[in-house]
Amino acid sequence: MEILANAPVEPVGTVTYAPADGLLGSVWLLVAIPLVSAAILLLLGRRADRWGHWLGVASIGVAFVLGLTYFLQLRGLENRSVELSLWEFIAVGDLRVDFGLLFDPLAAVFVLLITGVGFLIHLYAVEYMAHDAGRRRFFGYFNLFVAAMLLLVLGNNYVMLYFGWEGVGLASYLLISFWYERPSAATAGKKAFLMNRVGDAGLAIGIFIMFATLGTTQYDEVFSGVGALTSTTVLLLGLLLLLGATGKSGQFPLQAWLPDAMEGPTPVSALIHAATMVTAGVYLIARSNPIFSANSTLQLVVVSVGALTLLIGCVIGAAKDDIKRVLAWSTVSQIGYMFLGVGLGGAAYALAIVHLLAHGFFKANMFLGAGSVMHGMKDQVDIRRFGGLSKYMKITWLTFMTGWLAIIGLPPFSGFFSKEPIIVAAFEREGWTAWLFGTAALLGAGLTAFYMTRLFVLTFHGPARWTEDIDHPHESPKLMTIPLVLLAVGSVAAGALMAGPVPSWLEATAGLGGQTEAHEAVLSHLAITILSILVTVVGAGLAWFLFRAGTATEPQPAGVLVTAARKNLYTDAVNEAVFEKPGIFLTRALVYLDNRGIDGLVNGLAAGVGGGSGRLRRLQTGFVRSYATSILAGALLVVAAFLAVEAGWLA
Repeated sequence: MEILANAPVEPVGTVTYAPADGLLGSVWLLVAIPLVSAAILLLLGRRADRWGHWLGVASIGVAFVLGLTYFLQLRGLENRSVELSLWEFIAVGDLRVDFGLLFDPLAAVFVLLITGVGFLIHLYAVEYMAHDAGRRRFFGYFNLFVAAMLLLVLGNNYVMLYFGWEGVGLASYLLISFWYERPSAATAGKKAFLMNRVGDAGLAIGIFIMFATLGTTQYDEVFSGVGALTSTTVLLLGLLLLLGATGKSGQFPLQAWLPDAMEGPTPVSALIHAATMVTAGVYLIARSNPIFSANSTLQLVVVSVGALTLLIGCVIGAAKDDIKRVLAWSTVSQIGYMFLGVGLGGAAYALAIVHLLAHGFFKANMFLGAGSVMHGMKDQVDIRRFGGLSKYMKITWLTFMTGWLAIIGLPPFSGFFSKEPIIVAAFEREGWTAWLFGTAALLGAGLTAFYMTRLFVLTFHGPARWTEDIDHPHESPKLMTIPLVLLAVGSVAAGALMAGPVPSWLEATAGLGGQTEAHEAVLSHLAITILSILVTVVGAGLAWFLFRAGTATEPQPAGVLVTAARKNLYTDAVNEAVFEKPGIFLTRALVYLDNRGIDGLVNGLAAGVGGGSGRLRRLQTGFVRSYATSILAGALLVVAAFLAVEAGWLA
């Protein structure tokens, strides 16, 4: 497939959607079913403990069946896009916002990912959370998460998108801090919530600018009006949308919350990283492609964010020893590839979506595989304390292997067909940026192969390095391994099956999957493919050679780069120095000013009135002689004043 990308294109014209009727008129059920299920589970309380988890699973299963049915119906329509307006949501002055849904090719593929992979994760969670007293509440939050994400991708305007966006933020906070009695989980939930609020503020301001400049937040009306905006306005609007996207998708500079989100139960990690939250930023940019394609500087910023983040994720991931945190940093890196794709524009928009879909399979596979390992190893997470598990957990080992081979991008696994075209597209940029971003993408592929092979080898191969309390690791129950097998099939085949159909399917969505002005590639497609495979093999081979015999079970002294990577390249330290500590100082200063200044003034005035009235009250003795004396003293003062005036003393 020839990739033609990277040149700015003119904004598309007005997009027209057919009204939803017939079966597609019930597309609102996709949001309603998991939302009603969440309400039942959370409102019934302990009365739903025995069966609530199965209701949660069934609601997502039904949503997937409906999504697949709607998808097949959509294929039969000429313009493949339907719009449904349910009611008037906001009517204030000139602002009119409908509670409306849009089911088009882009929304359809996200619906299938969210409900399909989400269903398998829900099924896995039944057994994983079996011994947790809060399982019913967990599934209530889980259903709420899926409902919010579905509203996000199905809304037909930016206000509906924002409504779902904030719902996802709320649900993620509830799930990350689900085990709130653990200080680390409570802190991680707050960190995710606060960092996402930074991005959300950017998105909200961007929506305000849309209304101020275009008078609407409706997708078709906003996109048709982009051409009338100044380049500065388009740039500002795009940067604000990008800020929102970086927050939800854990991209630089708002990536620090995502690895800490591992404090939640493992199914939460899988759902966040594979099917819901982190994909929202990619969806936002892809949906807003007429805005981003209208400004080449804006596209360059998106590409730069993606390239920088994918390298940051690789470097830090190579130095982590917690199995879930390694996978978390791999998500940061892989989403960076997706940002690189949507930033390149043109056909690369669709390539980013293909990688997003393939990533959903192999990342859910590996996160659930990590949960299976933890299940058999008494919740151990340190890969330095694993080793030799391939003999005891063969299903987990084989399924995890497919995810490992997929994420490092070796053919014929899915990652090769989804990530390699993005690398090719990066080398087709104009001028020196082709070498810069193409090399970054290639380097990221080699580093990914290195640290993911390190993870795989230290977990499943080499000598056993278990702690003394581990007697005999065991395979997980069937309710956990069946989803692993199904996701492993997707890890193998998803990329090859979607590489051709998905881009052509997305052509029906304005600006996605189409071609733009071609630039002469600095390297041939074949040369890039060979280099991509070569750096992957070298990275994987080096890790296998270094870690095949195991590793030290305690932290060892390291060089400058490894030390920095262990400390997340000091990004947390920078955030603490630049934002947290000044914020704490400002808060304490304001509290002091409030207590001693504002409250001091009010309290001082009250004390003065109280003290003065107390002293004046002493004059009220109730004795006639005291009052007569006071009257006499007053009369004498008046007489003295008159005499002074007459004498000219007070003239």
